[in-house]
Amino acid sequence: MKTVRFSESNLSDFSVTLKSRVYGHFKSNNKSKYANKEMVIKTVLLVSLFLIPQALIISGWVAETWQLFTCYLLSAFGMAGIGMGVMHDACHGSYSKNPLVNKFVSYTLNMVGASSEVWRIQHNVLHHSYTNIHEHDDDINAPFFLRFSPEAEQNKLHRFQHLYAWFFYSLSTLSWVTAKDFIRLKRYHDKGLVKGKNGYQKTLWKIIAWKAGYFAVILGLPLIFSPFPFWMILLGYVSMHFVTGFVITMVFQIAHIVEDVNFPVVDEHGNVEGERMLHQLATTCNFSPNSRIITWFAGGLNYQVEHHLFPDICHVHYKKIAPIVKATAAEFNVPYYSKPNFLMAVLDHFKMLYILGNTPKLEPQKVFK
Repeated sequence: MKTVRFSESNLSDFSVTLKSRVYGHFKSNNKSKYANKEMVIKTVLLVSLFLIPQALIISGWVAETWQLFTCYLLSAFGMAGIGMGVMHDACHGSYSKNPLVNKFVSYTLNMVGASSEVWRIQHNVLHHSYTNIHEHDDDINAPFFLRFSPEAEQNKLHRFQHLYAWFFYSLSTLSWVTAKDFIRLKRYHDKGLVKGKNGYQKTLWKIIAWKAGYFAVILGLPLIFSPFPFWMILLGYVSMHFVTGFVITMVFQIAHIVEDVNFPVVDEHGNVEGERMLHQLATTCNFSPNSRIITWFAGGLNYQVEHHLFPDICHVHYKKIAPIVKATAAEFNVPYYSKPNFLMAVLDHFKMLYILGNTPKLEPQKVFK
C-alpha cells in the first residue's frame, strides 16, 4: 500500500472560505455544533425502539408468531437508527463536547453487537481519510465476489453483481456481529493502526466480552424465557439483521458508489489530486435532501457531503449548513453532487454496480481543473 498524500500545505480558497462560513454560522447564531434537545430525544426513541421489543420477547409476553416477528422488525429499525443516528455521531466526537459522553453513547454500537473501537478505525480513519481510494478506504475493499472500485481486480462473477449484491448487503450486520470485527481488528493490527501497549490484546478481549454479553441477552434469554422454539427465535434474529443490514448498507452505498462521484487514483509518488475537502466533494453524493423522514431516520446521512466535510458537527445541523456548502461550492466551481430522492440514488447505485461489474478498466476523471 502506498502512503497517500493530499495537498494540505496550500489549502484552497474554497476550504478556507467554507470553514469560515460554516463555523461562523454557529457563532453568529450562538448555537452549539453538538447535539441538541432534538438529538437527545431521538437517541432515547431509537434505543427504546431496539430494546423494548427485545424486552417483550424475553419477558414471555409475546406469544404469537406475528408478534414475535413484529418485535424483531421493530428492533431492526431501532438497530439501524442507532447505527446511523446515534453511535455514528458519538464515534466522530460530534455528539457532545465532553469526550466521556461521546464514549458512553458510542457504546450503543457495542450494545447491538459490534465494536465501536474497530468502527473508529474502519470508518473515521480509513473511510473518511481516504474516501473511494482503492486499498485505503475499507468501505470499498470488498470480498472477491463484489467490485466497488474501478481499480479493483475484475472477475467473471462481477458482471452479475448488480443482481446479487443486494442479498449480501442484507448479510452485512450479521457478518459484523459474528466475524467481521475480529477479521478487521487483526488486519488493522497488522497495518499498525491499533495503538497503545498491548492494544490488540486489550481490544480483542473487549470485543469478546461485549459480544458474549450481547448474544447472552439477545439470543440466550429469549431461548430460556420465551415460549418459541430455538429455530423460530433464530429465524427472527436473522430476519432482524437482514432488515438492518440492508437499510444501513444501502444508505452508505448510495452516497459513494454512484456514477457521478470519483474514485481518485494515487500516483507513483503517493499523491492524490486536490486537498482533503475537495476530495470529499469529488467522492460523495447526497440524496433526498428535502425528506424530513429520511433525514431523521438516516441520521442526516442523506447529507453525506456535509458529513464528510464536517464530521465534527452533529447531524441535526446538516440541513442548516447544507445551503452554505452548496452555495460556496457553486461560487468556487467545485462539484456538489446530490440526488433529489432515494429511488434515483438507488437506481444510480444499481447502474454503477453494473458498470463496475462489466467494465474492466475505467479511466479516472479529471475533477479539479
